[in-house]
Amino acid sequence: MTLVPDCTLMRLRKRKRCFPSCSSLRKVDEDEIYWRRRKEDEELEWTPNSTHLISQFTQCFMLIYILLHVANAMVGSRSWIGGLFHRTTTKRDDKFIDYPLSPIEEERLQRLQERLQVPYDETRPDHQESLRALWHCSFPNVSLEGLISDQWKDMGWQGPNPSTDFRGCGFISLENLLFFARKYPESFHKLLLKKDGKRATWEYPFAVAGINISFMLIQMLDLCSEKPRCLPGMNFVKLLGENEEAFDVLYCIAFEMMDAQWLAMHASYMDFNDVLQATRMQLERELSLEDINKIQDLPAYNLL
Repeated sequence: MTLVPDCTLMRLRKRKRCFPSCSSLRKVDEDEIYWRRRKEDEELEWTPNSTHLISQFTQCFMLIYILLHVANAMVGSRSWIGGLFHRTTTKRDDKFIDYPLSPIEEERLQRLQERLQVPYDETRPDHQESLRALWHCSFPNVSLEGLISDQWKDMGWQGPNPSTDFRGCGFISLENLLFFARKYPESFHKLLLKKDGKRATWEYPFAVAGINISFMLIQMLDLCSEKPRCLPGMNFVKLLGENEEAFDVLYCIAFEMMDAQWLAMHASYMDFNDVLQATRMQLERELSLEDINKIQDLPAYNLL
């Protein structure tokens, strides 16, 4: 009998353990055949639809790519969703650019826009007289020492010379304040003297707030364009055709709305911009209502 070295036996044992039995081989072959056929069947099922699906995915990704680039070109660092919304809004407004104006609407809009172009000039006698009239309407029992005086700070101007504050919006902001004081004196004094509600320690300065409201309305109504293109601005032109004082009355409404927002938000001096933005949004909603035919139809008109 030939002796097999121990190392050879070890190799044989290892090899033997590596080879499966016939039954297991048969099972492996059957499994392999099954899965191979299953894979082939799936590939056959995929083939008719694959071209169509790949085409759809390609179109989808191309659309996203285009939208991203369009949005970036339009709104810079904003998200592309914001860009899409902005573009949709612009398209919606564009179709109203050429909406017709009646002769009276066109005439009154032009006169209002001419008012916007007038800067406050402290050397003009009529501008000086308007400023004095504003003081006498505000403090009828207090004599004004001069057009440059620390007294003006009591009304909420930033310094002793109100003319420096008018530079931001022009003469129309003084006209708005004077109209408010003359047309609705009770409401005017209520806001000037901060009579309503629990007020903050640091209140908004009345006169400077008025200038900011004038400027906000001009922007909101798109009055620097040939014709307003936004829905609130377009509806406002209709109100202007019905009442030439619509802008000045709207100013008084906006001032009342701003003060109501101030109280509701428990605001203080540093919150003024947030309050003004909230006022603008509320006013835009009211001016976008369908059943607004005259300035008195605005829900906030009841604040006056």
